[in-house]
Amino acid sequence: MKKNILLCIAAVSVFSFNIYSQKTKLANADKKYDNYAYIDAIKTYEKVAEKGYKSAPMFEKIGNAYYFNGELEKAVKWYAELFAMPDTTIEAPYYYRYAQSLRAIGDNDKADQILKEFEKISANDSRAKLFKANTNYLDEIKANSGRYKIENAAINSQYSDYGSSFYNNKIVFTSARDTGSLGQRKHTWTDQHFTNLYSADLGEDMTPSNPVKFNRDLKSKFNEATPVFTKDGKTVYFTRNNYLKGKKGKNENGITLVKLYKATLEGENWTNIQPLSFTSDSFSTAHPTLSPDEKTLYFASDMPGTLGLSDIFKVQINEDGSFGTPVNLGPTINTEGRETFPFVSQENELYFASDGHPGVGGLDIFMSKINDDGSLNRVQNIGMDANSPKDDFAYIIDTKSRKGFLSSNRDGGQGYDDIYQFLETRKLICEQELYGEITDSESKMPLPNAKVTLFDKRMKVLKTVNADEKGAYSFMVECSNMYTVRAEKEDYNTNEKQVSIPYENGKTYLPIALEKDQCKVTIGDDLGKCFGIRNIYFDLDKSNIRTEAALDLEKILDVLNQYPNMKLDIRSHTDSRASFKYNEALSDRRAKSTIDWLIKNGVSPDRLTGKGYGEIQLVNRCADGVKCTEEEHQMNRRSEFIITAL
Repeated sequence: MKKNILLCIAAVSVFSFNIYSQKTKLANADKKYDNYAYIDAIKTYEKVAEKGYKSAPMFEKIGNAYYFNGELEKAVKWYAELFAMPDTTIEAPYYYRYAQSLRAIGDNDKADQILKEFEKISANDSRAKLFKANTNYLDEIKANSGRYKIENAAINSQYSDYGSSFYNNKIVFTSARDTGSLGQRKHTWTDQHFTNLYSADLGEDMTPSNPVKFNRDLKSKFNEATPVFTKDGKTVYFTRNNYLKGKKGKNENGITLVKLYKATLEGENWTNIQPLSFTSDSFSTAHPTLSPDEKTLYFASDMPGTLGLSDIFKVQINEDGSFGTPVNLGPTINTEGRETFPFVSQENELYFASDGHPGVGGLDIFMSKINDDGSLNRVQNIGMDANSPKDDFAYIIDTKSRKGFLSSNRDGGQGYDDIYQFLETRKLICEQELYGEITDSESKMPLPNAKVTLFDKRMKVLKTVNADEKGAYSFMVECSNMYTVRAEKEDYNTNEKQVSIPYENGKTYLPIALEKDQCKVTIGDDLGKCFGIRNIYFDLDKSNIRTEAALDLEKILDVLNQYPNMKLDIRSHTDSRASFKYNEALSDRRAKSTIDWLIKNGVSPDRLTGKGYGEIQLVNRCADGVKCTEEEHQMNRRSEFIITAL
């Protein structure tokens, strides 16, 4: 932007700028279920862990059980065990849960330490740190380009024209053009006239024409610029030099800065011109814009609390017309450079100009989506065509027609700064539908009304829905972001999955299966399925109980102790490789070793039977002479704990 545009706004050196799951309860067996036993797997895991057995998946499950039930003090113990496991890769969500649990017991120092690790892990994805590290930003600008058809509007002069606003089928804009009046004054620094507000009619195709001075009521001896009007057309907020009723305000250095002013329409006259209450002689405020509900005013300023040369702020407009305290939009938007010329669309998108965010030169135009809670999504450069190597700023758009205006001093213009009209042919925000089904992990059946929660990369809740009758859910999410989806259902263990959304419009599929938190078993069922026990592991060609096998047998032992009338038939199977006789003998020795371990640990021998079946009960086609994969053979190598009495 050339020097004149800076001066008409301000002095050149200053202003050119929870847990949602319910507690698991064991079902009380009634007469209808006399032949069933309900196994609380988590309690069994905990008892096994108390005996000194260590397993990262087991600690995850116990910690999660308490975390999702809101018992964070208890969760600390088990997450601590998880983090103490040597040579274990721990996923990012566990850092967050552990830190939150530590906060619950007042260990904030440890929580902060864990959160730092969480931040480090979460930020490792290159898409999540695109702008933070300024890597590949030109690729994103290129991807966002080619979305605009732009042409010079037919209302420009040889002087500076910029900063338009919609008003009653017109645009009102800022201009330094000379209308020939003897009273026109020029700024000595630029030999440009002070700016005034002009209006132009908008045709059916949104093309402006017939520019004329807007209204004498708002004109002063100095600069007026960048207005915004309420929808009823009865109130205007605008930028003006610090001048009212013939009196100039100056800062401590004797410089007259700029302020935001307000005026109201009475009949055909704009009256009651007053500076806004939060403005000051000591700093500049300029370029107002309104939120869609007109309850929030956004503006640019270098007031105290500014992070850079100029920042974007917002302030609440109270019902009585008074104002709250201005709030800096923070580092998501503001940098050490200049952020200025904000505009909020009817779709709650904040557009602004900046030279602090990665761009293609000078001031570029950027956009950030404003969420319902007031938070702001990551900033995106709106792309080339709209942006040029020069200064591009003062973007406005009609979201219904996708037509609008921006200002620029790019090459090929008519004046110092020109207004350009555009048609946006493709929306900037890259969105995807994140969808899937919530199912029972064993039966694969859908789980209707399961609670599904969407989190951002910092584990902040974005949205919660209930799955439909087919267990289906969906969220609209932004491309290039990392999300976590949590699924919850009564009588099931809560499950979470992380997903990275690619940078392309479309859909991302994320199904989530939930395990029952209680195993319902009856005579003839395999107790091992409650705990995912497919095989009791032995050393090769031996029948000695290995450490990992003892961990699984402890679970079986705990259930037998809970149900003293339960009896088991322990069956050991092999695949078809090796001889029939060898497999039968080996599996039989292993079944008996399993029984001996349980008896040694207190189970009465009359409650246990067992046999090795070798390869005679294969579950698939992998008999002798049939070529099978290792995975297919593994299906036949299994241990079963069949309930024979309850």
